[in-house]
Amino acid sequence: MSRNVKTHRDRAIEVLRQQGMARLTELTRAGVTATSVARLEREGAIVRLARGLYQLPDAPIEAHHTLAEAAKRVPRGVVCLVSALAFHDLTDRMPPKVWMAIAPKDWRPRVTQPPIRFVRFPPAALEDGVESHRIEGVPVRITSPTRTIVDLFRYRRVLGQAVAVEGLREGLRQRKVTPGEIARCAAAMKVWPTLQPYLEAFTIDG
Repeated sequence: MSRNVKTHRDRAIEVLRQQGMARLTELTRAGVTATSVARLEREGAIVRLARGLYQLPDAPIEAHHTLAEAAKRVPRGVVCLVSALAFHDLTDRMPPKVWMAIAPKDWRPRVTQPPIRFVRFPPAALEDGVESHRIEGVPVRITSPTRTIVDLFRYRRVLGQAVAVEGLREGLRQRKVTPGEIARCAAAMKVWPTLQPYLEAFTIDG
């Protein structure tokens, strides 16, 4: 056999080095059989993070590793609410589940690892104010600081008002959001009457 022909091991390692982590379907599309994946896992050449999700054993583990896992398991989803707030360092809370938004008619994946709490956003809300970040080589869609804070006020009955107020206070203090951005987004999301008193209280001193 020519040394230029890539083995299944070579292909699997190449994909995982490029992408950080990969689903079984991505590995098979690259020409790695499911049998080879199972063998590589037994040999310790790759590590299974969850069902159908793999990574190299020496891959760096970042603080927001679970967000990268969630993005791989739900490629069309958007990390939001308290999970996005924690990513932007606007809270010390570490949610036990990844909060992820999907479209109203999207199929809800059955994911147990990492644990995910799904919410449904209108299609436009899955695009407006959504940023793309790379975590361990994986592109992860996350609501911006401004969108995250406004969404928390939208979901205040589910999550409690305190976390929304904390996010607003920290966002302004760290200058990751501006009053104008918050006001415009809150008006567009129809939560301005609720958010306005808090924004005014935090900006009254200039």
